[in-house]
Amino acid sequence: MATTTAAQRREQARADYDAFLRECPTNQLLGRLSDKWVSLVVAALAPAPLRYSDLGRKIAGVSPKMLTQTLRALERDGILSRTVTPTVPVRVDYALTPLGASLAGLLTAVKDWAETHFDEVRTARERYDADTPA
Repeated sequence: MATTTAAQRREQARADYDAFLRECPTNQLLGRLSDKWVSLVVAALAPAPLRYSDLGRKIAGVSPKMLTQTLRALERDGILSRTVTPTVPVRVDYALTPLGASLAGLLTAVKDWAETHFDEVRTARERYDADTPA
């Protein structure tokens, strides 16, 4: 039996990931990344860092509780960083990390696609609803 190095074992583990399996950690990560609030937060931070209050104003409909939970989860995953400046009042800024910046292009593209193609989707829904018995 051949001996493998730690780097080889890590590479093999990466190759063994299968997001189609519920217990795979990549499946759980995809669940996090597909969350509406995650997509909107990452897209909002793509151009530049923002303060908590600015994020709350930019993302319509997000409650303070949901925004806080989303920001904490993204910070834990290494997608954004949180910087506290001890002023009165305290200033908290959020910025994408390099890992988050690599994700931002993908999530921003999905957001842009939704904005560009919503009329087509609405038409398809209306056609489906009209043709499908209740």
